[in-house]
Amino acid sequence: MDMASLTREQFDLLVAKQERGDASLEELAALEPYRARRAVLLASGFGSRMLPITINTPKPLVNVNGRQIISTILDALLAIDITEIYIVTGYLKEQFGLLKAKYPTVTLLENPIYDQTNNISSACVAKEYFKNAYVFESDLFLTNPSILKKYRYDSCYMGVPVASTPDWCFDVKDGRIVDLHKGGSNCCHMFGISYWTAEDGAKLSSDLPAAFSEDENRQRFWDDVPCVLLKDNYRIMIEPCTFDDVAEIDSLAELQEIDTRYAVGSC
Repeated sequence: MDMASLTREQFDLLVAKQERGDASLEELAALEPYRARRAVLLASGFGSRMLPITINTPKPLVNVNGRQIISTILDALLAIDITEIYIVTGYLKEQFGLLKAKYPTVTLLENPIYDQTNNISSACVAKEYFKNAYVFESDLFLTNPSILKKYRYDSCYMGVPVASTPDWCFDVKDGRIVDLHKGGSNCCHMFGISYWTAEDGAKLSSDLPAAFSEDENRQRFWDDVPCVLLKDNYRIMIEPCTFDDVAEIDSLAELQEIDTRYAVGSC
């Protein structure tokens, strides 16, 4: 069996056998090129919309219902045997060092210009680690860790099919992402959780810094590179999920809704 060229049908059959625990060593070897090996967590931002909570605490380290936001991602990664994890820090970067006690395999990377650009600069810091990798915005409270799979056939983003949304969303055709923009109808609400195959990850390692070198791109989100600027060079699929799988905490109001301890007047 050719380890690097399974059909989608072959891949799905082998994954099903692996999940049942009855895949042979040869079949597991055939799945190996499709195994998620590492993860990149972008965690450098200030989190101004969650003030005053983020004055002394980076948003990914905020405690929500007894757990730090970022720990919901880290625990889900460990559950599928991903231990090569890179966290790109910036604002209050020293506080992320405390994660090493519980997550010793985490590697901290620093984005020294996090406050001068959008998150494309953080993606550039970690550009060498996008192959066979999950990439996360680190302010996502993962409520259903099973949406992260040990094996992936395609590059993909998590998204929720919606009739309309004012938020960032994907246009999708035959399961493939064809555009990314803010606000739309008959689209998929975007979550900042993606996966990149070895081939696409290798392309991103050069496409990200090339795009960032252009002044007009320095305030872009990194996702614009594969989903907008160079979308014809990537085959990115949508991985449908629900709003029950991930809680997107973008503001103090959303934090208060999820964890009432932060509500005004609460004890």
